[in-house]
Amino acid sequence: MAALPAVGETKNYFARFGTLAWLSLAQLVRSPSHSRRAEAARRAARHVLWLSAGLGVAIIVLMYAIDAWEIAQMPKRGTPSLWWLRILTDFGKDEYVLLVLGALLIAVAIVAPALRGIQRSLLLGLGTRLQFIFWAVAFSNLVTEVLKYCIGRGRPFVGGEASVLHFSHFAGNPAYYSFPSGHATTAFALALAVSAVWPQARVAMAIYALIIAMSRLVLLAHHPSDVVAGAMVGIVGTVCVRYWFAARRLGFAIQRDGSIVSLVGPSSGRLKRVARGAFAP
Repeated sequence: MAALPAVGETKNYFARFGTLAWLSLAQLVRSPSHSRRAEAARRAARHVLWLSAGLGVAIIVLMYAIDAWEIAQMPKRGTPSLWWLRILTDFGKDEYVLLVLGALLIAVAIVAPALRGIQRSLLLGLGTRLQFIFWAVAFSNLVTEVLKYCIGRGRPFVGGEASVLHFSHFAGNPAYYSFPSGHATTAFALALAVSAVWPQARVAMAIYALIIAMSRLVLLAHHPSDVVAGAMVGIVGTVCVRYWFAARRLGFAIQRDGSIVSLVGPSSGRLKRVARGAFAP
């Protein structure tokens, strides 16, 4: 086990910790500096426009043609045999996802000041990517919460009716927080953000997002159009946050055509060696 640090070393550690925390915040809010950010903004805007138009049409079709039929096919709310699904769906709850990501960021912030050289650089690279994922989920859910409050769509069978056009705008009542789905927002924002950083996880994250979305339908927490809307907010929100990071050269690069690509990050093997070095005696 490592010896206890001297008083001078402890003070030096806290000084480095404070500097690291300040620099992490400063780099997120500094003015964009990438020379190709205008091209990236135009490309991202085109993608967001086409995605929003396509999914917007899908949401309208679902709302008027599919939602009522779909919720009538689902098991009754509170069906005992669906206990496992009620546990599974919580893996898409924004509070839990952000808590885990926040804990990982705190762990990086605690360990990084004690490291030097390449080990510190690797860990800070991981921290930048975790920040991107955290803010992608947080920003997307902030937008969703505002939309829920303003739109005020009733959840399936609110008031005892299977009405899909039951609204109470600005009510602030969770029973009228159906549109868009917060779980779908979280799941798709997390899936896209993780896939943008680690493309090899793309298939697994897509499966995760689809499972969370389907669980909201089976549990009669949302209509299909709510889930599609939540997915759209999660995707668009993540695209916006990715542009924000790329324009500041944080974890992403902008190519000549305006496309944004992830910078090569630390491998899992190198991170394991960093962890062993951080906790070794």
